[in-house]
Amino acid sequence: MRGNFLAGLVVIAPIGLTMWLTWSVVGWIDSWVLPFVPYHYRPEQYIGINLRGVGVVFFLLFTMVIGWMGKGILGRSLLRFGENLVDRMPVVRSIYNGLKQIAETVFSQRETSFEKACLVEYPRRGIWAIAFISTTAKGEVAHGIPTEGGLMSVFLPTTPNPTSGFLLFVPKADIIELDMTVEDAAKLVISAGLVYPNKEDPSQPPAELAAQ
Repeated sequence: MRGNFLAGLVVIAPIGLTMWLTWSVVGWIDSWVLPFVPYHYRPEQYIGINLRGVGVVFFLLFTMVIGWMGKGILGRSLLRFGENLVDRMPVVRSIYNGLKQIAETVFSQRETSFEKACLVEYPRRGIWAIAFISTTAKGEVAHGIPTEGGLMSVFLPTTPNPTSGFLLFVPKADIIELDMTVEDAAKLVISAGLVYPNKEDPSQPPAELAAQ
């Protein structure tokens, strides 16, 4: 009975948490968007039921319209005019520029992703941590750190939240590249080493596995 109960939790927990989180996020967006929508545009007055997700639809439509306008000449002109006004406000300018940079980094459609997963010695020699190779170090950083063979910028994530971490500049010779994908390495970090990218025994090297 105990084994069946735990097996059931493994099946139910991800599904239930996903449904609950989706339901909560949709309701939160509705609570923010619907107060700005005129009442005669809401479907609840015609069908008599308060449908969850209507605010999400209005939000998506509004965002797409703003994006379409922002791509045009008039939209870009208005955006530049607004940013010029914001640049004259000392405190607001710093907040806006910071949030804009974060938004452009997160939602940019350009191909900006980590190249490969790797191992680096951190926080001291003999202790290894999973990191993600960003790119080759350039500019003042590359010229200011004397090293042979090149210098790489890597992102070392924290567990269980891989969105926070440290930016490290590591000599290329001190980096061990991994064959696993960036997604599999992220799963390994999030699970604190419990979920490996394959079902083989991670304590045995590939050569021993092949001989078995």
